[in-house]
Amino acid sequence: MANRHKRDTNARRFPRASVMAAPIALLVTAPAVAFGVLASGPSTPTSDPTSDNVAARAALSLSELQAGRDSVSRAGSRLGPSSGLRGGAQDVSSRQAALANQAEQAKQEAREQEATQRAVRRADTRLWTTAPLNLWGAHQDDATRFGLTKSGVKVLVTGRRSQGRVELAVDGESRWVTAGYLSEDKPEPEDTVAAIGGACTNGTSVSGTPNVVSVHQAVCAAFPTLTSYGTYRAGSSDHASGRAVDIMISGEPGWDVANFVRANYAALGVSYVIYSQNIWSVDRGGEGWRPMSDRGSTTANHYDHVHVSTY
Repeated sequence: MANRHKRDTNARRFPRASVMAAPIALLVTAPAVAFGVLASGPSTPTSDPTSDNVAARAALSLSELQAGRDSVSRAGSRLGPSSGLRGGAQDVSSRQAALANQAEQAKQEAREQEATQRAVRRADTRLWTTAPLNLWGAHQDDATRFGLTKSGVKVLVTGRRSQGRVELAVDGESRWVTAGYLSEDKPEPEDTVAAIGGACTNGTSVSGTPNVVSVHQAVCAAFPTLTSYGTYRAGSSDHASGRAVDIMISGEPGWDVANFVRANYAALGVSYVIYSQNIWSVDRGGEGWRPMSDRGSTTANHYDHVHVSTY
């Protein structure tokens, strides 16, 4: 009984080992089969001689893909400082917009030049100048100055106005002058202004710089009825430094005083004169009296006094 039990036990173990070996073999061979399928493709056996071409084409495709990525990367670097193609594309779009804007500006400038040339060609109206006027190359404040036209001469106007200036046609070129100094009628010769000098006989005096004292002396001698003057005043204007004087007068007589000071500006050391919301200055003397913006009151707009600033 013992021997039979031993044989039976051995007999049972052998088939059991065989049964276990089969799944193990399957596990070992399955990856190999799967690898062969993946490597050769679903319809191409591993022994197919064309498999080498497929692998070569795959390698070439990978190489081309990498080359494309490198090209995109280089393009992104060239297109802008941002990393990646998206930033570069945005820079390209911005550049295109800038070029389009430049093109539009060039077209606008061409249209303006054409309009200017047409206006100069068609100019047929002549007016008299009532003051010496600076000739500017454009209507903007920062335009280039091209000399001076005398007072009492006829000039050819185009009829165009902009930013307080009027366009003239001068030797076939567009030139601009300050508006308000052209007239259809020939201006009368300017009245001879009183020469500076003489004594102040009304007992008034002022304090300030030597030029301010000279202005008072000249005005007092020429207009002895004027007895009210103002010099020092707190603030940041020329009054605070003693370089300005206010001559209290209004109406038409005020223009006589203002033009007297203007006519003698060089001898009196005057830098600018303000009266009746108008200003005349040495640095823009060729433009005559220029209008000023409204400052809100009669005194602030200089309707009741002539303001004189000196160097």
